[in-house]
Amino acid sequence: MRTSILFSILSIICFSTSCVDCTKETSYIPPMPDYSNEKMWYNVLDRANADGADVFYIPSTWEFDWITTDSITCHYADITNQKHLDNMSIEMRKASKYMADGNRFYSPFYRHITLDTWATLNNDTINNRYFKVSFKDICDAFNYYIENNNDNRPFILAGFSQGGKSVVELMKVMPAEVRERMVAAYVLGYKVTEKDVETAPWIKAAQDSTDTGVTICYNSVSNVKHTKPIVSSPNAMCINPVNWRTDSTPAILNDTITVTLNTEHKVLVLDGFDGNYLPNILDILNVGDYHGIEPWVYSECLRKNIRQRILSYRQKVNDK
Repeated sequence: MRTSILFSILSIICFSTSCVDCTKETSYIPPMPDYSNEKMWYNVLDRANADGADVFYIPSTWEFDWITTDSITCHYADITNQKHLDNMSIEMRKASKYMADGNRFYSPFYRHITLDTWATLNNDTINNRYFKVSFKDICDAFNYYIENNNDNRPFILAGFSQGGKSVVELMKVMPAEVRERMVAAYVLGYKVTEKDVETAPWIKAAQDSTDTGVTICYNSVSNVKHTKPIVSSPNAMCINPVNWRTDSTPAILNDTITVTLNTEHKVLVLDGFDGNYLPNILDILNVGDYHGIEPWVYSECLRKNIRQRILSYRQKVNDK
C-alpha cells in the first residue's frame, strides 16, 4: 500500500475521532489549498547540500476572526487572501533564515484557526475547528511533500505554537516507514501531553543534543505561575535549548539571560530577559509568559542543533 493512501486513511481516522459536532457550527470556510500549486508553499531550496536534510516547517497563528462580504464570520486564515499569505510568509521567511541553512525548506500555507478561536480557551471549540479544517490542510500538505518532494531524504519536522500542535498531531498519524526518516521534531511554544505520548508512544522526549527520532519541546515564562494551559501545560517533556539538558542546570543565553528548566512544571524560566516589547495577545499570551519568542530568541541554538542532529542521524545510518 502506498504511503499516501495509508497516510490519508490514518488522517481520516484521526480527524473523525478528534472532531466532535463539527457540523453544528455555521461559519465561512475558505477554499482548500491545492498543494500541487507552488504558490501554496514557501520553499527555500537553493541552499541545500548533499549532507543536509529537509525541513518541513508549520507556521503559527496570524489572523483574527474576520467577516465576509456576506456578513458571515470566518474562524480561519484564507489562502486566497494575499494579506493572509503575506502574514504567514513573515514567519516562514524568518524561520528559514536558520532552519534552511544547508537544508531544503518546505513550509505550506494553510487555513489555520484564528487567534479569536484560541482566545475562547475552550478545548472543544479549538479542536473542532482545528481538526475540521486546519489539520486536514497539514495532512494534505505533508502527504504531498512526502510523495512529491522528499525523495526518501531525512527530514526535520518543526512548528511554532499552532504549528507545534500540528507537529504533535502529525506525528500521531505518521506511518512508521516515514517516521524512520524523521531526524527530530521541534515543538516550539506548544506542549506534548502524557495523553499524546500514550496515544503515540513513538513520541519520545529528546535527552541531549544529538539523539534522533526524538521530540524537542519547550515553553518560556518569567515565572511558573504564568504557565498557560492553552499552550504549555500539562506538559510531559521539556529540554533546555541552550545547554540541551533535561535537568535544572541553568544556562546563559546571549551573555545576559539565564535559562533554567523547571522540572516540575516542565517549562523554561528566564531571568534577565525583558519581554515588555512582546504584544499582549488578547490577554492570554505574552502576559508573563514569553510565547512570542520561542523560535527566535533561541535561533542560533536551534540552528546549531538542527545541524548536529542531522549529522548524528546520517552517522547512525552509515554505521548500520
